[in-house]
Amino acid sequence: MAMTLITTNTSSNAATSDFTSSIDSTYKLYIFKFINLNAATDDATFGFQANASSQSGYNETITSSVFRAYHKEDDSGTPALAYNAGIDQAQGTALQALGFGLDNGADASMSGELHLFNPSSTTYAKHFHGITNNLQNADFSEQQFTAGYLNVTAAITNIQFKMSSGNFDGKIKMWGVK
Repeated sequence: MAMTLITTNTSSNAATSDFTSSIDSTYKLYIFKFINLNAATDDATFGFQANASSQSGYNETITSSVFRAYHKEDDSGTPALAYNAGIDQAQGTALQALGFGLDNGADASMSGELHLFNPSSTTYAKHFHGITNNLQNADFSEQQFTAGYLNVTAAITNIQFKMSSGNFDGKIKMWGVK
């Protein structure tokens, strides 16, 4: 699988990281890699939304499922793998969470990736899956698994990443895979 780096967005105290060009029929798979995203606000949720061609507002309909694995930093409690019903969507238009409960400490960050399949299709819904790991604000390592689809047959041309509240620092890279 040959990956081509298309663009890198480096954010410093940014409200959003928008990818508004180069999402087209050139690639059947787009991979967004998140590198050391640091939330300005404690307990923020990081996620994405999309725009279909000629649309605005980042409010496409999403159906998704989310589960997580976590372990406390001080080894108290029991590590767990759990479905997270409060973060998934059933035909919702909200920000789709990819990481939640982020710690905003100077040493805290979130890294991971989102795969978006065939966004230029005008026949099928647009499937996605993501995996992230972050220092959660209650001092535990959390890995989140997110999967679902954008329920729209129009081509997806824009992706926006942001925190549920506050700004963030970090790097997001967009890759294309033929």
